[in-house]
Parts: sequence; structure tokens; C-alpha cells
Amino acid sequence: MAVVCGASKGIGRATAEEIIRLGGSVCLVARTVGPLQQAASELAELADQEAQKVIAVAADCTDRQQFQEQMSDFIETHGVPQWLLNCAGFARPHYMDELSENDFRGSMEGNYFAQLIPILVLLPHFLSAGYGRIGNVSSMMGYFGIAGYAAYAPSKFAIVGLSEVLHNELSPNNIRVSVLYPPDTDTPGFAEENLRKPPECAAMSKAAGCLSAERVAREFVAGVRARRFAILPGRSRLVWHLHRLFPGTLRWLLRRQYLRARRSGGRG
Repeated sequence: MAVVCGASKGIGRATAEEIIRLGGSVCLVARTVGPLQQAASELAELADQEAQKVIAVAADCTDRQQFQEQMSDFIETHGVPQWLLNCAGFARPHYMDELSENDFRGSMEGNYFAQLIPILVLLPHFLSAGYGRIGNVSSMMGYFGIAGYAAYAPSKFAIVGLSEVLHNELSPNNIRVSVLYPPDTDTPGFAEENLRKPPECAAMSKAAGCLSAERVAREFVAGVRARRFAILPGRSRLVWHLHRLFPGTLRWLLRRQYLRARRSGGRG
């Protein structure tokens, strides 16, 4: 059984579908009841009714008490899950001087704490069971930042830092940790993000291309199954290696791309 948080749409929804396709069972967690129930109904139609379970749990992953209560009920009925996949998150890009303190706090809440809290709640059960897989979702912005993402990138860096610690700390307990670094992915959240992108960011994003949620989900699930720490779909692998080996060159390329985008109609 895999608990998938942020499972009503986007990468989370596609990840849950991939697990069903491979013969597993899923517990879908999301805070908005309507889309959650719709996703659960659609996935149940794909599942083997005798061998697979599709369970929907309405909970806000940033509310520890609520999430803990829901998971306690779930575990009492269905037992300890084997996997926790944290797909909750969002991006609201803007120029730095137009972001408020609340934008930064909200980004940490929705991107970092929404993944931390499910870990805090389920980790004691994994430790008792002596087994578990944790998959967190960062971003290409989890290892470098570009203009317009001052609120978003730090929250994704935080996910990487947390995952690095857990990967080291929990390995003796047979609990494996992975972190996904998706590039731009075609999801409802990405479509919403595009509505408020500064023009420079939109131009840079368009040039970089976009992966389908299904492809990202396939690589995510395959990477967790293979116990890989860093899961790098599409061009995120090339950029990750560039950043590791030639960070100055990558920064120069990004700066050049950004300045070109500004000259083509961005902020003066």
C-alpha cells in the first residue's frame, strides 16, 4: 500500500495511477473533497477489485493533528503502508520586490511542511515495522534558482536537505528515501503557475519544454522501487550534472538566457 499525498491531480494523481497499473494499492490524500473523490473513482475503475484497494482520505497535509487522526484511522483499518509519496506543492512565481512575507511563509507551508508532516506522522510506524519507502518531490529549483522563484526555490531546497538527512539517518532501519527533481510538468498546477509568471520566466520556461505528468510519475515510481536517491526525469538530469560539475557555467548560461528574455519584453 502506498500513501500518495497531493493525489487528486498532477504528478500525485499520475503517480497513484502508475502504482495501480503496476498492481499496487493506493491511499489517496488531498484536502479538496470533490477532486479527491473523482480521482479515487477513476482509479478504482482501473484497479483489480479483488486484489487492489483505492482509498480516499480527505486531509490537509499541513495540519498535523488532522493528518494524524486520519492516518491513525487508516492504519487501524488497513495496516501500516509500505510507501509514502509526497507530491503536494505549488508555485506562484513573481518578482522578488513584489512578494510579501506571507508569500514566503505560504510557500514553505505548502511545499515543505506539506511533505514534512506526513513524514513525521508515518515515520514511527515505518520504524516499528522495520521497513518503508519515502519519496519526496522537489524540483529542478531544488538545486538551482532562477529569477521569479524567490519564494518557491528555497522551499524546494529545503525538501532536498530534509531528504539528504533522512536518506543517511534511516538507511540502517531499512527505510529508503528518494527525492524527485521534475522539470516543468504539464499539470493543472503548472497551468495555474503560468498565469502569473513574469514574462522572462515564461520565455525561459517555454524554451525548456515540458514533460507529461505520466512520464514523470513513471520515473518517480521506478526510481523509488529501485531505491535511487535522486530521480531526475528528462532534462533535469543534464542540468543536475551541469550544476554539480560546472556551476559557474550554468549560472552564466542562466543569466544570459534571463537577460535575453528581458530584452525581448520582460521587465525594463
